[in-house]
Formats: sequence, structure tokens, C-alpha cells
Amino acid sequence: MGTFDRILSHDESLIKNENALDFDFIPKIIPHREKEQEAIALVIKPLFMNRTGRNIFIYGSSGVGKTLAAKHVLRELEEKTDEIRVVYVNCWQQNTSYKVSVSICEQIGYRFVQNKNTTELFQVIARIINDSSAVFVFDEVDKVEDTDFLYHLLEQIYKKAILLITNYESWISDLDERVKSRLMPEQMEFKQYNASETASILKDRLRYAFPEDVWSDEAFDLVAKKAGELKDIRLGLFLLKESAYAAEDKAKRKIELEDVKKALLKVDSFTIKNSADLEEETKSIYDLVKEHSGKKIGDLFELYQQRGGKSSYKTFQRKIEKLSEIKFVKTTKTTGKGGNTTIVEKKLTEF
Repeated sequence: MGTFDRILSHDESLIKNENALDFDFIPKIIPHREKEQEAIALVIKPLFMNRTGRNIFIYGSSGVGKTLAAKHVLRELEEKTDEIRVVYVNCWQQNTSYKVSVSICEQIGYRFVQNKNTTELFQVIARIINDSSAVFVFDEVDKVEDTDFLYHLLEQIYKKAILLITNYESWISDLDERVKSRLMPEQMEFKQYNASETASILKDRLRYAFPEDVWSDEAFDLVAKKAGELKDIRLGLFLLKESAYAAEDKAKRKIELEDVKKALLKVDSFTIKNSADLEEETKSIYDLVKEHSGKKIGDLFELYQQRGGKSSYKTFQRKIEKLSEIKFVKTTKTTGKGGNTTIVEKKLTEF
């Protein structure tokens, strides 16, 4: 092979399908989530028998395939029948009951939403959907400012299954009792992938995203090792893509260990590594926890307000949950005379 055969030309790429390196890409088979997908399907199954479905609360840390598994089941549902409507709402984007109602209307083909309030829109939704049945998926449901939309659906839709997806197990505990008593959801935790599962998933994406023999074994093994150590599939996908870019920059036809090492230098831009990198408001809350470690979250919120904090309690709570998720603080649910509460403690070390 000559020198020019060993380098990429300007119009060639090592990546054949870059979409497969996005976390939201839905492969034909979702590995290591078969039981979870079956549980979701069982919640929906009664709709096939012209009965109402069940409801499920799905939780687990970021990057463990909650949304992916749900979307995979929904895709199979749409391929199997046209009789059951599928509605998917990302609550990060639609974070009020009104926005949720508008999104549902758009998905079921109702366009005349102007000059109608939330209640009126849900009356329209009920009128259209009650001719059949529907599966409603509310992803990142912890981002909603109110849960009136759930009350409307539970009261007005006859045959439905509701899937609620979040990173935070605690969200369901704080749900309005009038909604919770009607929802009565099953609960399912998506546990983190272990090291071998992480490697398997990344190897599967390799087949979708790259031609054969583009990756050296030692280069891929390093990506899998790093993603496994941090228990983060997203990081693994990030490294696969950045390593390919590094190799392409050198017009190479194979991705090697040195390319992965170069990609690893960019990991700091992908993950928060130090408290100095936190957004200002979140950092002030983190500093408050460090000063008053071991206090109840309600007491911390009072101190936060005394210091001039402007966020609502729900926003404050979310920021504490985010700090817990990225392992800056530890939260523990306790039950006392006043009911359930959360104790917030600082971690011994930052990472």
C-alpha cells in the first residue's frame, strides 16, 4: 500500500453514520434492557384488549437508557397498530400544563389552540382520544412547574397508559396527593450499566457508526475502560466521536490509541470536574451545603432565602438533586414526626 493509500482524501470520512454516535439514536435492538422494555410493554398491553392501561414511574441516573428503552417500545407499538395513539412530551421544553396541552394537541392533529386555556385544550384532547386509546410519555417530568396536566389526563381520558421518566426517585414522593392517588404507578429503577455491559453497548454502536476495521482493539478498549469506570455511556459515545475526529485531522485510515488519548483531553469540556466549573447560582447553593452540612433541605432553603436567593423551592430542590447526581453532595430521605424530608450533606472530597 502506498503513502497516499494510507491517508484519507479531503472528501473521505472514518464515520459512516454519525447519528449512531448520538445518545438518542435508537438501534434495532436495545442491549441489556430487555426486562425493562418488557415491563413497559406490559403496562401498555391492556390497551390492546380495549381496557385502560397501567401507569409506570421510571427513574435512574443519566445515561442508563430510560428514554431509549421507552422510545424503542413506542416504535414497536407504532409498527404493530394504528389503534393506539402515542404521545411523547419532553418536559424540559414543555414545562407547564398549558405547554403540555399544546404539545399533545399538535401530536394528535388539533391545530386550533389559539385563545383556548389549559382546561379547554384538555377537553378537546379528551374528545379526540376517547374515541380510541393512548400512551402518554412524559420525559424529564421533574422539570414541570405544575402537574395539573396529569390530573386532567387521569380524570378525562378513559383508556390510557402513562409513563413518567426522571433521574430522581424522590420526585414521586413530592407529587400532589390528589394526583398520586389516581395515578398509582408501578415503579421501575434503571440501574447503571456495569463495565462489560458498557463495552458491549459501545461495541454495538461501533457497528452502526463505523466501517469494519477502522478501530484498533487497544483504542476501543481504552474508550470502553474509561466509560466503564465513570459508568457513563454518553462519555463513551463522546470519546468514539472525538477519537475519530482526531484521526481524521491527521488523515489517518485507522483510529489508534493516540487518537483516544487526544480525545480524553477534551473530557473536561464534557463533564463537570470541579466546583469552580458550576454555574454561579448552583455554586452558591453548594457553598451553603458545605457550611451547613447535615441540615434538612427545608432549613437550607430558608438560609438560602435569607442570603437573598430568588429561586423557588422547587428550583432549589432541583439544584440540590443535580449536585447529588454529579456527586458534589449526598442526599438521604428520612421520615420523622413532620413526615418525609431530605438531609443534605457535603461529600468529603470533590472530584
